[in-house]
Amino acid sequence: MALLNELIVTLILFSVILSSDCKRDLGEQPLSRIAIHRTQLAFHDSAHVDVSPLILGLKGQNSEWVSVQFTHPNPSNDDWIGVFSPANFNNSICEKENTLVEAPLLCTAPIKYQYANYSSKDYTKSGKGFLRLQLINQREDFSFALFSGGVSNPKLVAVSKKVTFANPKAPVYPRLAQGKSWNEMTVTWTSGYSINEAIPFVEWGPQADTKTRSPAGTLSFAREAMCGAPARTVGWRDPGFIHTSFLKDLWPNMIYKYRMGHKLLNGSIIWSQSYSFKASPFPGQDSLQRVVIFGDLGKAEVDGSNEYNDFEKASLNTTYQVTKDLNNIDMIIHIGDLSYANGYLSQWDQFTAQIEPIASSVPYMIGIGNHERDWPGSGSFYGNLDSGGECGVLAKNMFYTPSENPENLWYSTSFGMFKFCIANTELSWLPGTPQHAFLEHCFASADREKQPWLIFLAHRVLGYSSADFYADEGTSEEPMGREGLQELWQKYRVDLAFYGHVHNYERTCPVYQNICVQKGSNHYTGRFNATTHVVVGGGGASLADYTSTHAKWSYFQDHDFGFVKLTAFNHSSLLLEYKKSRDGKVYDYFRIDRDYRDILACSVDNCESTTMAS
Repeated sequence: MALLNELIVTLILFSVILSSDCKRDLGEQPLSRIAIHRTQLAFHDSAHVDVSPLILGLKGQNSEWVSVQFTHPNPSNDDWIGVFSPANFNNSICEKENTLVEAPLLCTAPIKYQYANYSSKDYTKSGKGFLRLQLINQREDFSFALFSGGVSNPKLVAVSKKVTFANPKAPVYPRLAQGKSWNEMTVTWTSGYSINEAIPFVEWGPQADTKTRSPAGTLSFAREAMCGAPARTVGWRDPGFIHTSFLKDLWPNMIYKYRMGHKLLNGSIIWSQSYSFKASPFPGQDSLQRVVIFGDLGKAEVDGSNEYNDFEKASLNTTYQVTKDLNNIDMIIHIGDLSYANGYLSQWDQFTAQIEPIASSVPYMIGIGNHERDWPGSGSFYGNLDSGGECGVLAKNMFYTPSENPENLWYSTSFGMFKFCIANTELSWLPGTPQHAFLEHCFASADREKQPWLIFLAHRVLGYSSADFYADEGTSEEPMGREGLQELWQKYRVDLAFYGHVHNYERTCPVYQNICVQKGSNHYTGRFNATTHVVVGGGGASLADYTSTHAKWSYFQDHDFGFVKLTAFNHSSLLLEYKKSRDGKVYDYFRIDRDYRDILACSVDNCESTTMAS
C-alpha cells in the first residue's frame, strides 16, 4: 500500500478519432472513455475489494466467473470497478514519446470495467456492492480496483488481491482456417509458451484412427510494431505467443479430432481440450455446402461490463445464433471490423474467446476492415485513426489467411462449389494496382462448370448501399468504389458481392451501372444478368441509418442485426437467407436455379465478339 500511495498516476489519454464510420459513433472502444491520465490516489483504510475464488481454471476451464465484493465509506453513483491484467498494473514501463512531456508512470488501461451500482441498487446508501464478472485465461494474473469520480476523473480507492488461472500459459482459443490448398486446414491458437520453453504442435486424426502430430510455427510482436496510441501506450498488452499448424492431405468431408499441445523441456505435455472439424469438400464436389457471412461483429461481455451500463447484446446474439446452427454450417466469412479492439489489445483475447465455439469447429475466414488497418502514414488507402494504432498487425497475426502476402490480406479460397474472392478495401483496388490484377485473376480463373457460384467479398461497400452517410456525400458507395470493378463483375459473371462497414442489411436487384438489369425477386432462373449486391454489416456494432431517398436498385432493407447464410444444394441451385440475430429466423431470401449453359450465355457487356464463319 505504501508503494501505491507514492504512485503519481499520469497517463496520456488518447481519444481514438473515429472517422470513416462517418459522423456517428459506430465503433467506439468503451475503454477509450476512461481518462486514466487524470487518476488521483484516494486510498481509504475502510475501503476494500475482495474477490473469490483467487485461483481459476482448476478443472482446465479457460473462463470462469468471479464474485467481487467491495465497500466504500463515501459511495456515489460514479464509482466503478476496473479489472486490470497484469495485476501489478502500476509496474508498467512507459515510453517517453514526447521530449516536452515526462513519461507516464502507469501505462495500462483496464481490460474491462463496470459501475459499482450495476447489481447493487442501494450501493449509494450502504456503501456495499457486489458484482459477478467473467474472466478468461489471458496469460497473466488479474486485480480489481475500486475507483470513484467516474471514468472522466477517476480516483483510485482500493485494490484487491491477485487472481490467477491455475495455468495462465495454457493453449487457448483455436481458430481454424482454410489453407492454401483445398485439403489443408490450419489451426491457430494463443499461449504463454515461447519456443524456448515448449515445443508447440497439434495432435490430430480421424476420430477412430491413430493420431498424427504436426509442428506449429510461433510468432509474436512487440510494442514497437504498433503504429501509434492507444495500441502503443495505454492499450498495449503483451500478446503472448501465436502458433499456427498446418494439417495436410485431409480426406474430403471427413471428421477429424484435434488438440493443441506444448511439450515442455522436462518431456511433459500441456494439452488443450479436444476439438473436431469436418474437412473441406473437393473443389467442384456436388454436395450440400453452407457458408455464413457477416461483417462488423465486435465483441460484447456476457457479464454486462464495458458498455457504460448501456449493454448491447447484438454481438453475443449473432455469436449465439451461429453457434446454435453449427451442425448446419461449413464455413464462416467475417468480412472485416472483427473485434473493434481499436488499439486495446486485451480485447483480441476476449474476441477470440467469444468466437471459440465457432472458430474451433469450422474454418473462420476473415477480411480486413478499417478498424483493423487504417492509420495515417502506414500505407492504408484511408489515412484515418480507426485501428487505434494497430495498423493491421493484430488481424494478420491472430488469424491465418491463405494470402500470398499477409501484409496485403487479399486472397481467394475455394470451398466445394464456391469460389470466394476476398478484397482488402484498406489498400487501393483501382485499375493498375496489384489488388485489381489479383481480383481479375481470381474471377478469370474460376472453373464455372465445377464451381458455378462465384462470390466477391469486401469490407467497405464497393458496390451499392443506401447508407445515409454515403448519400450525404452524394454517392452510394466508397469514393471510386465501383471504379474498374463493375466491368469485372459483369465480364466474369460474379453472382454475389458482399460488404460490411454499413451496419445494416440491404439487397439490390441484379444491378449494373446503377441500372436493374433484372427486377429484384426471391427467385431467379436462367442466364446470369448482373451481380446482386448484399450489405451484411449488422453483425453486432451500432446500426447505421438509410437515406430517405429509395433507389430503384435497392430491393430489400432491414435496419437490424443479422447475418447471411448461403446454401449450395448442387451445381444448379443456390439459396441465400438473411437471418436476424435476435431470433435466428429468416427475414429475406432468394434462390438461384440455373444450368452451366446459363452461366455461359451472353448478357450485357460480358461476351466477346463472334463471327458468322462456320
